[in-house]
Amino acid sequence: MAETTTHVAEPTRRDFLYIATGAAAVVGGATLVWPFVQSLAPDAATVAAGAPVEVDLTPIAEGQIVKVFWRGKLIFIRHRTAEEIKAAEDVTVASLRDPQADSARVKPGKAQWLIVYGNCTHLGCVPLGQQGEYHGWFCPCHGSIFDTSGRVRGGPAPINLPIPPYTFASDTKIVIGQEATA
Repeated sequence: MAETTTHVAEPTRRDFLYIATGAAAVVGGATLVWPFVQSLAPDAATVAAGAPVEVDLTPIAEGQIVKVFWRGKLIFIRHRTAEEIKAAEDVTVASLRDPQADSARVKPGKAQWLIVYGNCTHLGCVPLGQQGEYHGWFCPCHGSIFDTSGRVRGGPAPINLPIPPYTFASDTKIVIGQEATA
């Protein structure tokens, strides 16, 4: 029987140069491709514009309206008094232009907090808070009147002030731009 021997060649300087050149080519290629891949991602301003906004409700006094911006849109956060809530609940819903119960415009158990978009639904003007016949909002530009639930009660506005997506993170914090998950 013949004995076979295998000869294992020792790595040479040439093998090292091949590996080093290949590694340099891979790193160089990745360096060239990275800016193109990054250009496909949205810029920081776009990401921030769509991000949810967290609002601390603690400093908002009863009867106060606070304005915040989310996605470049004005949002009113109103800490309603017991009288404002009662006035909003005592309305005959069928008599409204855009019928909607007050309970459908607030989160269950949080009737004191009303969160609505802050632009009149007629032409997008910014209505004045705690004004008008119903002490809700009054749009001085064209005369639209909204009650303490943000429902249209007079003037040319066709619909109620819309409700943005929001959820309560705790009893004293809301997150605008995020719906509650079941």
